[in-house]
Amino acid sequence: MPLSGAIERHAATRPTDPAFHLEDRVLSYAGLAATARQVFAGLATLAPEGRSSIGPENRLVAVATGNHALFPAAFVAATAGNNCAALIDPHLPEAVRQRLIETLDPDIVVTVAGDGLHLRNPHSGAALIVTEVDACLHAPLPEGSDDAPFLIVFTSGTTADPKPIIRDRRSWRISLATGAPFFGINAATSTYAPGPLAHGLALYAMTETLLAGGTFHSARHFDATEGLETIRAEAVRRLVLVPTMLRRLCEGTPVESVEAVTVAGAKLTAADHALCMKNFPKAALREYYGASELGFITVTAPGDAASSTAVGKAFPGVRPVVLDEAGKVLPAGETGTVFVESPLISSGYLGAGDCAGLVRFGALATVGDLGFLDADGTLHLLGRSGGMVLSGGNNIYPSEVEAALLGLAGIRAAHVFGVEHADLGSELVAVIEPMAGSDPTAAALATAMAAVLPRYKQPRRIWLCLKMPVTPSGKVEARTVRQWVAEGSDALERLV
Repeated sequence: MPLSGAIERHAATRPTDPAFHLEDRVLSYAGLAATARQVFAGLATLAPEGRSSIGPENRLVAVATGNHALFPAAFVAATAGNNCAALIDPHLPEAVRQRLIETLDPDIVVTVAGDGLHLRNPHSGAALIVTEVDACLHAPLPEGSDDAPFLIVFTSGTTADPKPIIRDRRSWRISLATGAPFFGINAATSTYAPGPLAHGLALYAMTETLLAGGTFHSARHFDATEGLETIRAEAVRRLVLVPTMLRRLCEGTPVESVEAVTVAGAKLTAADHALCMKNFPKAALREYYGASELGFITVTAPGDAASSTAVGKAFPGVRPVVLDEAGKVLPAGETGTVFVESPLISSGYLGAGDCAGLVRFGALATVGDLGFLDADGTLHLLGRSGGMVLSGGNNIYPSEVEAALLGLAGIRAAHVFGVEHADLGSELVAVIEPMAGSDPTAAALATAMAAVLPRYKQPRRIWLCLKMPVTPSGKVEARTVRQWVAEGSDALERLV
């Protein structure tokens, strides 16, 4: 990825220009480059050689800072040279974070130390603190090999813990080089993307903005009122959001400065399109469909009519195809599994091959989405294999949530699924069967869930069922349970 070289060039040519803005803190390009050099030097001092799960040729740096003023410095340093960054969401339950760290066995873990960063070698125990600096005598940041791993992000899967997706630099170099002219991103582009920087949407938006020399605006936590204040005060030109955030921002008065709104993570409704047009009247609205494992797949064009299924046409250099179960290409209009042929595909899952989620078929790859192609090349999505739920822009596998619920004391059976929700796209709900003698309360269940699931994976509505209907094989009869929920059956008692 060319980010380290770009930051050095921006720092040399326009050092005082703002690079990263997090609420009341602004990091200039000079400050970003200098602080990143300090971090890079600290990483080399604490771990001269790599010994992590990705091998000795690369130093693996686990970054668990969340949205912090020095996150971009940590990210730039942790992806420079022979370094590879693994981004861990600090909002995950502590036990889950610890298991992820154990899986990665990183050379360095970076966390927050007030206004600075805490760098620690978990093997030796050696540590140091890095704070923001305006100048640094260390050598410029090196760029890394295209074939080397540079980034690990985590995505939810059907297993109990998030899965690590590993990428080489080439895939992002190609994606960033293609995306800048396609989306019209340049040094004048100021971007507001308040989502978690440990996740793909906001992370990629930050990277493409900094690469172009623009200003990126983040937030510790998304708040629509504060977000609108930032957008107006800073004359922000581009928003990168999930639909739920866009809806919240549209509750304010119209903003004239915004020229582009990019949305991903869930489909927009016709009402969303109308709201966006009303509140950001000069903005070109685009939706894109992609996956952490696959990169960009399709993008809508500004002016495209709202659709409940259409997700646009192929991103430049990407070829989507729809295959049947035998691997045969299906004609236009016929539904099957969506595959892509693309230079943007990830290297797969660290330590797990492609056996869970990402599947390869020759030069093609899929994450199991179902859909069809129109004759004009427009892709339509109809569902997710494995029943994945998109809620508020988050990908959630119900089986993962079910496994977590079944691990809690007093729960004998559980069925989790998504129901249509006007704001979130889908709302996660659950029906649970308590063990004999157990009498779960809403408060106790909320406490127990918080220990094993991040907030966005916790079902928003929960019913008790004293005797779950089951199939002959002993599995929960999902169709009956869902019907009971839809009909408000007396077989269920509302708990949450």
